[in-house]
Amino acid sequence: MTAERILTKLRTGAGLSRDELSWFARALADDTVSDAQAGAFAMGVILKGLDASARADLTCAMRDSGRVLDWSGLDRPVVDKHSTGGVGDAVSLILAPALAACGAAVPMISGRGLGHTGGTLDKLESIPGLRTQVCETELYALMKQIGVAIVGASGAIAPADKRLYGVRDATGTVPSLDLITASILSKKLAASPDALILDVKMGSGAWMKTLPDAQELAKALVQTANAAGCKTSALITDMNAPLIPALGNALEVAEVVALLKDPKPCRMLDLCAALGAPLLRAVGLNEDGIWKALNSGAAAEKFDQMIAAQGGPRGFLDQGANLLPEATVICEAPAPGPGFINAIEGEALGQLVKTLGGGRQVETDQIDPSVGLSHIADLGARVETGDPLAMIHAANEEDAEAAISAVQAAMTLSEEAPTPAPLIHAEITA
Repeated sequence: MTAERILTKLRTGAGLSRDELSWFARALADDTVSDAQAGAFAMGVILKGLDASARADLTCAMRDSGRVLDWSGLDRPVVDKHSTGGVGDAVSLILAPALAACGAAVPMISGRGLGHTGGTLDKLESIPGLRTQVCETELYALMKQIGVAIVGASGAIAPADKRLYGVRDATGTVPSLDLITASILSKKLAASPDALILDVKMGSGAWMKTLPDAQELAKALVQTANAAGCKTSALITDMNAPLIPALGNALEVAEVVALLKDPKPCRMLDLCAALGAPLLRAVGLNEDGIWKALNSGAAAEKFDQMIAAQGGPRGFLDQGANLLPEATVICEAPAPGPGFINAIEGEALGQLVKTLGGGRQVETDQIDPSVGLSHIADLGARVETGDPLAMIHAANEEDAEAAISAVQAAMTLSEEAPTPAPLIHAEITA
């Protein structure tokens, strides 16, 4: 078997066998194929496409190109969640400990910020001392002790995806549905969950702007994950406004702390409960457990245990506001006129936080965890001239001044309130 033969079959549309896809995934991981051949493979997939069976075979081959975690010694079911990315989306920080409080193990392997969307690891690392890189032995111990950890992937997890991901960025093949599906699921399935829930975002603050695009991705993900042997479903959720009224790493953690200390119905917690229910049901646990865990304080206790176990301060919930970094300049972005907030360009706000220093322009950039936006006005809210649309947290006055104009441009005011959008647009099952 050779790369040239596989690429020729792909180019001619002959279709690839499971053995051929496995060979190519291993060759990506151990550098047997060149960058040119990896790029040709990605281009062939985006132009010719894969059928459902081949997509599942590629996903499993990329999963099996590295370590696949083994939880056979645990006395509780293993579950996980993945979001396709949005703004003001700190769901993982609440849902993971809540699921653990319900009796599940949650070894959540998360990522950093991508484009305009914030990264769960970046948010956690705004907490002093907290580590997001742990070895496999330590991760297993955390599952035994407290049942939850949110960590980064090691280099041993799905190395074929890491290699192909970089090549896709350089060859214009990022939008391939087949490669997006294989990339997301190869890493998630390497964590060996018994059940997986996918939060596919749709709207102005998401990658997928329309319902048909979100449905196409959700169906591909659910079909492929179930074909790979993992019980998986997806919710298509609204991202036309931030889930919490804050964007930026420390600012989002502060909102999470407030919600865990005083849980009350809101978009964020309603979504956590909606995502948790099918996971818990799939592994035989109480599907109504998320709200019970939140209201009893059990989710907050698991969160505190997780923070301490990963190197953060003990009792973080009680002192979090005092420990999180604070920006040098904090000011209002005033409304330029009266009206209802008819639309929020979530992607523009996410890019603003990135420009302020809360995200990376290149992989080696250092993040300023203190910058961002807080007290973001709700979609549909009525404002008068001069009322704050948001509070800006910036490193200097110049950045703050530029951010005022950016916030005003990202919020559309009108004479009439918009029609409220549902939080959940659709559920996709196997």
